[in-house]
Amino acid sequence: MSIKLLLLKSGEQLISDAKELVSEEKVCGYLLNQPQKVFANKPILLTEEQSLENVNIEITFSPWILLTSDKEVVVPTDWVVTVVEPLQSVVKMYQEKLDGQNN
Repeated sequence: MSIKLLLLKSGEQLISDAKELVSEEKVCGYLLNQPQKVFANKPILLTEEQSLENVNIEITFSPWILLTSDKEVVVPTDWVVTVVEPLQSVVKMYQEKLDGQNN
């Protein structure tokens, strides 16, 4: 499994098991398995002395496309701004969410 974080042109951040779709040796899209939209909320800083290193970020996931039973979705490369490795803690949260849905 290759879990990636994708930033789309729409500004949405998705986490998913992602596979490159290749045609004629060129990536033409990504096949996403159970993509989840990522929401990151920072708490309001209460004091000016509080450093950014100590700020916790609340991460939540929701299905990217709510009104489908499809597990796999194809996203063309022209909609993807970048693909990066998510933090290991975010990968763990994503896997736990999917494990909870599959039970």
